[in-house]
Amino acid sequence: MVNKILVIDDEEHMCWALEKGLRQEGYQVITATRGKQGLELIRIEVPSLVILDLKMPDMDGLEVLAKAKELIPYLPVIMITAHGTIDTAIEAMKLGATDYITKPFDLDELKLVVKQAIMVSHLQEEVTFLRTELNKKYGRIVGNSPAIQEVCALIEKVADSNATVLITGESGTGKEVTALSIHQLSSRREKPFLPINCAALPEALLESELFGHEKGAFTGAVARKLGRFELANHGTLFLDEITEMPLSMQVKLLRVLQERQFERVGGTDSIKVDVRVIAATNRDPLECIRKGTFREDLFYRLNVLPIHLPPLRERKEDIPMLVMHFLEKFSPSQGQLISPEAMGLLLTYEWPGNIRELQNVIERAVILSQGYEIKPHHLPKEIQKTPANRCENQQGLIINFPDQGISLEEVEKELILKAIEKSNGNQTKAAQLLGITRSALIYRAQKYQIKL
Repeated sequence: MVNKILVIDDEEHMCWALEKGLRQEGYQVITATRGKQGLELIRIEVPSLVILDLKMPDMDGLEVLAKAKELIPYLPVIMITAHGTIDTAIEAMKLGATDYITKPFDLDELKLVVKQAIMVSHLQEEVTFLRTELNKKYGRIVGNSPAIQEVCALIEKVADSNATVLITGESGTGKEVTALSIHQLSSRREKPFLPINCAALPEALLESELFGHEKGAFTGAVARKLGRFELANHGTLFLDEITEMPLSMQVKLLRVLQERQFERVGGTDSIKVDVRVIAATNRDPLECIRKGTFREDLFYRLNVLPIHLPPLRERKEDIPMLVMHFLEKFSPSQGQLISPEAMGLLLTYEWPGNIRELQNVIERAVILSQGYEIKPHHLPKEIQKTPANRCENQQGLIINFPDQGISLEEVEKELILKAIEKSNGNQTKAAQLLGITRSALIYRAQKYQIKL
């Protein structure tokens, strides 16, 4: 693609000279001799770069610069003037000028400034594109439930800290999305975010992936390789499924976290890094410690800022919003709809695979419905089972609806009271009877003003 350059200068011979010189470099060049004309060309032509004179009869160059930035915020603008002063240079930079050059100037010097400005602009566009693709891949935290809002508030609090974070939660609850959200809200957002799954690699390969290796360190090491810690320097390293890491690797990771330095495999030089580590697991770390598969000292080193993600079954009020989010993702132009009956089934399903399972179900339903409204028969068989059948099969529970209807909140409150009574006030046992966590029980009890 040929880069288009707009020259705005009230001196016609300057426009002609710049147009000729820049065309020799392969650029497409358009010119304007008035500020208003230049702004109109910016709006219509959308140039790759603007060369702008400071002094013009109808509109001051700084005014043109300000309006140009309103039209295209990331547009590179190089200011040119014979009246260069420090004050005007500073003012131009404040308004967003990319560079500043004074007349008389060397044409080769201007060509170099133009080349560098366009290169930087393209890099910024690439970074923006890659970040957008990263967001598409990992998604974002969606929901208004108290449980998920508490998580979001905690993310905002811990984001700018350099302390390690340990994210726990069942598979599919969004641990990697949470880690990326922390990174994007932190001061490290302009630096790399590198994830690695500790369960997906054998021990020898995992060590090389984390710390890199020197040429000849082992068979097949034909060149030096930088590890994730080096590549993530000044950024964030996300260690997923940390409790699956071999014990010998846990010792090495603990040393890196304590000393902030390491050696490549086969190397002797210590490499210092500034990396924020976020770890995650779908297991209970304390249970892993009891079994001897996870080091207690590493747990406490990682668990400085703990975040627990609730399973989807404990935040079902977020399901409609999540469904709309995934419909927009998988069918952005069709305005896909879902029937109340299908939504009702989604709300009663227990979601063992959590948000990841819901996403897959919606993607499947969008494909099967072919743009029409999603109906119950577009959903998987296990979700199509009626709530009544599911209750009868599991617990023999039968609810008779009175003619005047029933309050779902009253039913939930009554179930909590019955569970507390049956467990003789034991919160853990009551939570087990209800099929929820103890923290979820406490939250619901507070919601209904039930004393535990």
